[in-house]
Amino acid sequence: MKRFIPFVKSEPRVSVLRLQGIIATAGRGRLNDATLAPMIEKAFRRGRPDAVALVINSPGGSPVQSSLIAARIRRLADEKKIPVLAFVEDVAASGGYWLATAADEIFADPSSIVGSIGVISSSFGLNKFINRHGIERRVHTAGNSKSMLDPFQPEKPEDVARLGAIQERVHRSFIEQVQARRGQRLAENGELFTGEVWVGEAARAVGLIDGIGHVVPKMKERFGDKVRLVPYQHRRPFLGRFAAGLTADLAAEIEARAAYARFGL
Repeated sequence: MKRFIPFVKSEPRVSVLRLQGIIATAGRGRLNDATLAPMIEKAFRRGRPDAVALVINSPGGSPVQSSLIAARIRRLADEKKIPVLAFVEDVAASGGYWLATAADEIFADPSSIVGSIGVISSSFGLNKFINRHGIERRVHTAGNSKSMLDPFQPEKPEDVARLGAIQERVHRSFIEQVQARRGQRLAENGELFTGEVWVGEAARAVGLIDGIGHVVPKMKERFGDKVRLVPYQHRRPFLGRFAAGLTADLAAEIEARAAYARFGL
């Protein structure tokens, strides 16, 4: 209540947003703008915080959702004139790093993996499998470009070229986001936008982060020992969590493990 009593100095308050997991439009435990929006809005508007801290642990995912989440954070930060600091845990790679660029400053652990500024698309080729088992694939389209990279048909060079053009445009958007947010802090490094990753201090040397640090000691350093950290984390409704425990999404779990495994995690 002291924050609302005139002439009474209140303790500093920092909203802590935990952003953990794969970034995707849908799926159990996924990060996306639709599900995170209420939590992000509360973090900026409730209790007039002195700062917002993003605690990030994500190997990436959807570039569109990464952009939407980061843009929402920036809009609120600019509107409320609240500084934003990001703290990387295990990894902030690809879309995870896109989220980190929403912050004014980025900190990481000495062993955090940061970067992977690139675009990836992966699938399987199952055409030989279905042919071997006598399965016939039937696809009917109106428009020559309607069917692309069908995993049940042989890969076509023109499809690969079209995918490459799409990836180049998305990659350019990612690069522009990083350049706009990090500016002169970025080092002249030819590998910066190749999808390469850096660990801890090496990430600071190329300008992807501003320093080594953890959320609690850094916030105490900035705002004093009496700073109040208020956590915000997206939670599923009770019945949704209960159902998920009974019918675990095995495919989603495998996908998540594979995404983290790309970075040795």
